[in-house]
Amino acid sequence: NEVADVILANPPFMSPKGGIKPHKRFTVQATRSEVLFVDYMAEHLSATGRAAIVVPEGIIFQSGTAYKALRKMLVDTSLVAVVSLPAGVFNPYSGVKTSILILDKRVHKQTDKVLFVKVQNDGFNLGAQRRAVVNSDLPEATRLLRGWTTAPGQFECDGVMAQAVERSKIGASGDFNLSGERYLASERPATTTAPMISLGELCTFKTGGTPTSSVEEYYKDGTVPWLVSGDIHQKKIVDCEGRIADAGVANSNAKVLPQNAVLIALNGQGKTRGTVALLKMSNATCNQSLVAISPLSTEKLLPEYLFSVLDSMYQDIRNLTGDEQRSGLNIPILKTIQIPLPPLEVQHQIVAEIEGYQKIIDGARQVLDNYKPHIVIDPGWEIAKLDDLCDLVRGSSPRPQGDPNYFGGPVPRLMVADITRDGMRVTPNIDTLTEEGAKKSRPMTAGSVVMAVSGNPGLPAILQVDACIHDGFVGFRSLDTRRLLPEFFYYVLLANKDANKLQSVGTVFMNLTTDQIRTYSIPVPDLATQRAIVAEIEAEQALVAANRELIRRMEAKVKAAMDRVWGSASDS
Repeated sequence: NEVADVILANPPFMSPKGGIKPHKRFTVQATRSEVLFVDYMAEHLSATGRAAIVVPEGIIFQSGTAYKALRKMLVDTSLVAVVSLPAGVFNPYSGVKTSILILDKRVHKQTDKVLFVKVQNDGFNLGAQRRAVVNSDLPEATRLLRGWTTAPGQFECDGVMAQAVERSKIGASGDFNLSGERYLASERPATTTAPMISLGELCTFKTGGTPTSSVEEYYKDGTVPWLVSGDIHQKKIVDCEGRIADAGVANSNAKVLPQNAVLIALNGQGKTRGTVALLKMSNATCNQSLVAISPLSTEKLLPEYLFSVLDSMYQDIRNLTGDEQRSGLNIPILKTIQIPLPPLEVQHQIVAEIEGYQKIIDGARQVLDNYKPHIVIDPGWEIAKLDDLCDLVRGSSPRPQGDPNYFGGPVPRLMVADITRDGMRVTPNIDTLTEEGAKKSRPMTAGSVVMAVSGNPGLPAILQVDACIHDGFVGFRSLDTRRLLPEFFYYVLLANKDANKLQSVGTVFMNLTTDQIRTYSIPVPDLATQRAIVAEIEAEQALVAANRELIRRMEAKVKAAMDRVWGSASDS
């Protein structure tokens, strides 16, 4: 009978052979562990409770009675967002396709919609090694989710990464399917001025193969690039982790693929199926999870145009087999796909337009991925200990957690989830305390600098309002503003956050203690120099924010260009 205000979970999904035989107190009667875990958590939220639950893709679309009953219960009571993650984010432990269910009973009462967010790149490739890559979608996905849960009535999106869908539409078919692509897919005009031609008439098809794993010579010292479905997240593939030897190519069904072939994932995990990419590598091969499609004649069909059209058809291609089928796609099915085929000149124009937008997107993402504030330390500046500049206090939480005498009142309390590195000033919007609870917490005044010491250790913020701070923070009280501006102090902390240390002591930011932080020393130039540095960094931050908006606009233009292909390709 206990309830929770916040639940964060990545529960185990394995069900024993024969299923589970639970007691009858679950709202949804089921024998599958993933259904029962989600049911339990949804039922044990307080009246204003929130939850974020990682679930396998079966929860999203399986047609079993228990799955549909669970989705209906969630949509009716608490579900406010579904975040689709790329397959492979949990490699090397599991390649299962997953999503995150966001439950929030407070937000649920404020809107009649559910937000669907699609993350295609989490900042790492999807192979077993999970190496870091650029252009992560997570910052933008976080911004969208924060905007949605803060003010769903004012939320705006263009359908590129996220779309808010009415709950009535989700329930219209009776299955309460939570596959965001179902609702993000745009309706195409019934007719187009360009002729519709099948891929079977226009292209050749090549599948790959896997050399026998027990034969060492097929793999040892291999130099031939060998692509798998986990590489398909790259829209333009210029490299991959896998390598096989020439002997492996010769003794398997693997074939050398033509450069500029369009790759389609035949199966893969979950939503990988149907994903397309343009192969920019030479002398590469692939395993059997991919098929390479090449135009019979580039005088009739441009590979880049083919890629853009098939990329815009992602959900339509998946629907050829249906989300609930596990057999995947195959070449006979792909050959039946029809695409609009405008004149070659028009194809060149469309490709040039989209590539122009994509170059801007790639450049803007480089800015987002690489920018961080940087302060060049002058050797002549004073270096002072924090203890000499302010009083340092640790945040605290009233006990017991959830006691109505302490929680749910008018006093805002800052939580680690409230702050991001995208903004200096922060207003708590997640948790509140009563006046009595505030006495047992750590109150801070508006304008105070605080810093996370757990969760996202080292990340600072400046309070916009009077608020208490959670025990995941330290607060810097009574800052000597005659020597140190709060804004300059914030940027010093932020500049050192990514390096995971402050220059004077090199202490690693990881579950920091108050005593550790008390020993830190920071540069303290004169106030005029501090103001100049703050002004310069704020100008840079404005340009970074502009790049984020630029990406959103360019992605909308790419979508609009492809919509024109389906409506009236020759209008280009």
